[in-house]
Amino acid sequence: MQGHKIGYIRVSTVEQNTVRQLDGIQLDNTFTDKCSGKDTKRPQLTLMLDFIRDGDTVFVHSMDRLARNLDDLRKLVNHITNKGVTLQFIKENLSFSNNDKNPISQLMLSVMGAFAEFERSLIKERQLEGIAIAKKEGKYKGRHKSLNQEQTIELNKMVADRYKKVDIAKKFGISRYSVYRYLNKDESIK
Repeated sequence: MQGHKIGYIRVSTVEQNTVRQLDGIQLDNTFTDKCSGKDTKRPQLTLMLDFIRDGDTVFVHSMDRLARNLDDLRKLVNHITNKGVTLQFIKENLSFSNNDKNPISQLMLSVMGAFAEFERSLIKERQLEGIAIAKKEGKYKGRHKSLNQEQTIELNKMVADRYKKVDIAKKFGISRYSVYRYLNKDESIK
């Protein structure tokens, strides 16, 4: 029996387009995350890791789509290949499997992973520099709040009434993390 062809796609924001990733590759299943690759806590990545089986092949556009730091990249590659799954990075033209521990592929994984991590560090540094300059010029106001004062009061009441945080987040169209941020601003309700 031949395994499934699985695609993993990640973009950093909801607005970004996923079309160019894995375009033209016939896949049986595709898992798409629209969130940062700074860590491995991504819903579709978790589902994909649970879904894959021995004999499957996972296709990823490039290493930085799977992970943005070298430690996470190595752990994910090892986790996937230890399940008997082949991992194929299209852009880098590299393939990893449990029964083929090619030293050159391992070197390329380390080098390319280190570049992805370095690139993320540079982006973050430039972003912080830009924010600092904008603050000095009085142009930086921070993120706009998702909820108005009335909604914040309703959110706090729902928490006091012991609604699940996930249900509150869905009601207001915000993340669970944002629910906790609103709660942390009002120390009187926990």
